[in-house]
Formats: sequence, C-alpha cells, structure tokens
Amino acid sequence: MIDIEYRHPEADPDDPTIRRRTNAVMSQYIRDLIFEMQMADISCAFKETVTEDGTRDVRINGRTIPEIIEGLQIKMLEEEDSCDLGSTRMVKFGRPTLDWKREWVEDVPDTIMKNAIAKVFADENRNRIDVIN
Repeated sequence: MIDIEYRHPEADPDDPTIRRRTNAVMSQYIRDLIFEMQMADISCAFKETVTEDGTRDVRINGRTIPEIIEGLQIKMLEEEDSCDLGSTRMVKFGRPTLDWKREWVEDVPDTIMKNAIAKVFADENRNRIDVIN
C-alpha cells in the first residue's frame, strides 16, 4: 500500500549541516520507518535508486514530499496532547524541528516525513474505501 523510493546520485550530499549526511544514513532512516510500519501491519516497501542526473528526492507512492505536504498545516503537539505530559523536558540545541533545507531531501525533519507518510496512507485508505462502496 505504501511504496517509498529514495532517489539519489552515487555521491553523498556535500552539506555538513544537514540531518542525514550520507546516502547510507538516509537509506537506513527510511528502512527504520518501513520496519515500524510493518510492525504495525501496514503494507509497505522500500526501493533505493541511484540517479544519473543528480536528482535527490523521496517518493511516496510516486509523489515527492513537497507535493504531498502542499496545503497541509503541520502542527506540533500541544503539551497536554503529548505523551510526556508532566515530565521534565530536555534542552535541545540545533535548528527548529520544522526547519528544512529543501534542496536536500536528506534534511527533511522526522515530523514532516511522518506527516507525508500518514497523508499518503490516509489517501490510500480513503480511495480503498471509496472503491468498496
């Protein structure tokens, strides 16, 4: 139901400030997401493609992340909705969670990646239900 393809050239990204600095790290990140979905009985698959033209993107059921999240309003959980209510918070250093260097798909924040996957999953389920009715 969910097919994720990571498309990248042979060479690793050359920006040391991005979240996932090599093709291998990005690939493993997506494989970990696939594993989580499979553990939740979500049908999904991963494909890695080396591109000749230098393009870098992640396609979820054929659509890129910017295409999927276009028009979505991504919100962070309110404190009372989060699972760590009442616990002390760790101080984190670095860029804000939703900050993303869009020229590098390897820099996509986890929140945006998971929202894109969830949107595709919801669209696929809606389409499946429409066909059944």
